[in-house]
Amino acid sequence: MNVRKTSAAWKIYRTRFLIKARQLTQPLLFVDALGREHCGQPGDYLVESSDGARRIAPRLIFEDVYVAMGPADERWPPRLEPAVALPGPKRRMSTRSAATA
Repeated sequence: MNVRKTSAAWKIYRTRFLIKARQLTQPLLFVDALGREHCGQPGDYLVESSDGARRIAPRLIFEDVYVAMGPADERWPPRLEPAVALPGPKRRMSTRSAATA
């Protein structure tokens, strides 16, 4: 399956989950790893989930459900990192060390 020639650049979209998608510029037909046939027309979207699974989403449904987040980069799927750094555990001083300090 040569996806480069049949679609535009990847972008990140979200619903409850982040996905990567490209809008098709010409018809695309492929069979996935489970043997299911997928068929898309220009304007439809090739959607890639974070587990690497690909499917075709019709344009009207895709554009109703997904919200664009920006262009995709090479780090896909994204690494999950905490939004805020958590402080390390606090050290407790024993009463014996506190008395000598």
